[in-house]
Amino acid sequence: MHHRHFLAQIDEKSVLAAIRQAEERTSGQIRVFVSHHQVTEPMEAAQRHFQRLGMTKTKQRNAILIFVAPKSQTFSIFGDVAIDQKCGAEFWQALRSELIPHFKSGQFTAALVHAISKAGGVLAEHFPPQGKPINELPDSIAGD
Repeated sequence: MHHRHFLAQIDEKSVLAAIRQAEERTSGQIRVFVSHHQVTEPMEAAQRHFQRLGMTKTKQRNAILIFVAPKSQTFSIFGDVAIDQKCGAEFWQALRSELIPHFKSGQFTAALVHAISKAGGVLAEHFPPQGKPINELPDSIAGD
């Protein structure tokens, strides 16, 4: 699937609202990235884009990137070191398993909102806001 076709099927307002709602409950940051490239290693691609987007520069190293490559029909969820230490590989694998049926059935907005909500819950549990939450990263859907 072409990334433009994928993006046209997403309710961007719902996705951005989910990000804002999740980030109100945590000091963590969540971003969504949609690649137009053919990707064979989604985790490696997610890690590269995570760094390129400056997501390693958050104060508490607790950012999460939801990476989608529609052309390859694949995705990955990448968490920075602090959140990865708190939730472990089991959480990421379980979340990935929950998203697969949404993506396979073409429910792209539902998949992203679900991922954001679950990731936001884990961030809120381990990284509650300290005072008024500061938005360290843009909430827009990024892409290449």
